[in-house]
Amino acid sequence: MSDAPLGRRAVLNLLGRWQTWAGFGVAAVLLFAVAPAVLSDFRLSLLGKFLCFAIVAVGIGLAWGRGGMLVLGQGVFFGLGGYMMGMHLKIADARLSKQPVPDFMQIAGVRKLPAYWEPFASPAFTLLAIVVVPTAIAAALGLGVFKRRVKGAYFAILSQALAAALAILLVGQTSVGGSNGLNNFRTFFGFALKDPANKRMLYFIAAAVLLIVVAVVRQLMYSRYGELLVAVRDGEERVRFLGYDPANTKVVAYTVAAFFASIAGALFAPIVGFMAPSQVGILPSIVFLIGVAIGGRTTLLGPVLGAIGVAWAQTLFSERFPSEWTYAQGLLFIVVVGFFPAGLAGLGALFKQVRRRAKAVPPPEPEPAAVADTDPDAEKVGAQS
Repeated sequence: MSDAPLGRRAVLNLLGRWQTWAGFGVAAVLLFAVAPAVLSDFRLSLLGKFLCFAIVAVGIGLAWGRGGMLVLGQGVFFGLGGYMMGMHLKIADARLSKQPVPDFMQIAGVRKLPAYWEPFASPAFTLLAIVVVPTAIAAALGLGVFKRRVKGAYFAILSQALAAALAILLVGQTSVGGSNGLNNFRTFFGFALKDPANKRMLYFIAAAVLLIVVAVVRQLMYSRYGELLVAVRDGEERVRFLGYDPANTKVVAYTVAAFFASIAGALFAPIVGFMAPSQVGILPSIVFLIGVAIGGRTTLLGPVLGAIGVAWAQTLFSERFPSEWTYAQGLLFIVVVGFFPAGLAGLGALFKQVRRRAKAVPPPEPEPAAVADTDPDAEKVGAQS
């Protein structure tokens, strides 16, 4: 008797693994075979940009959807990764043209490369900095905030203020392009960005990174750490009573989300061709959050689909209705959060729940037969008389 449930559980686990691998297989076919075959080079590059947003969304889904941390400052880590990659690309372009400094510095009259720019001439240092710097900042900030038990709206405002401060700081720094940022990249680690084949290579890199990121988050979600993260979200004090430190659990999720955002920014810079303070501030951070909320923050693929869908809609409708799109985007966010907190990914579960409740309602009982108005005892007395 005891072997039957174990055997059934093993079959269900095996079936779940096959479904997971099948899902990744379908996604790989769509990204690596179907999309390059049906999309033009311009549309494929645009999809690569959307995939960068999806990478950020996966990290937000882990931190917000599973951990309950309303992260409104992911533009900070997205911008750090993009700016560090942009600094390396500008140095490489300057050396290719045999110039001591990048073009925008020449226009400003700068003749010597700033000291903090020089290490980014190395590709290895740049890649290492993209990984280490944002994650270290996120870990330090997370420890300082979560150890003090700052959460909820206070944490959201703090992260948003950090994004605003960084955007203002970058605008005032002419050594990183000021309000124009870094743009006009010509090469990517020796490959010419004007070549359509190299642009496709960047798209394939973004697609591969997205699949890897989704696989990593899935492993975290279904591990013991994922269960602990959900427990911290639903009952932080109970987790602390059981002997775990909720701050450490939150720091890990927040740091992983920052790491993903930094990688996405580093890919965004060469794919789009620029990185400016407009990609760092409050507005892009909110747009990231809107995509995750619309797609379904508690699911694995919801943030991916939501981020791609919102970015695609913004590109499609903002060209025709530039002023109206912002209001429509805000209204859509309010409607989803207010009436569909699980996002579009939760509509299927909501529909099933409604159908289950409809089936559970018992049918109305038939009305009882009409009772005769005459009294049987009275009829007997009348018959005797």
